[in-house]
Amino acid sequence: MNIQIFGRGKCFDSKKAERFFKERRIKYQYIDLDRYGMSRGELKSAVSAVGLEKLINDKHKDAEIIKAYAYDENKTDALFDEPALIKTPVVRNGRAATVGYCPDVWGEWIKNDK
Repeated sequence: MNIQIFGRGKCFDSKKAERFFKERRIKYQYIDLDRYGMSRGELKSAVSAVGLEKLINDKHKDAEIIKAYAYDENKTDALFDEPALIKTPVVRNGRAATVGYCPDVWGEWIKNDK
């Protein structure tokens, strides 16, 4: 199991995701989106796993502008350039990924890994 958590320091769901894996003694890598962002490859992997629309943070002031872009390629570029537009936490396990707090899915990952 190779868990990566992309989150923000002030995001409560990111903290809950970290706590979920800590309590189960599962190693994970935490990446601060505001500080480091996501690489293009990581972003493409997340988009293919969960879909582009789920990754867009509806609470961001520019979310409606991004959603109005005609092409998904432009939306992906906008998310890469402005990581604040990405909804957190994004939790990746290989090619699988979730957006937001999804303990049921993470539990399935753990069960299937054993």
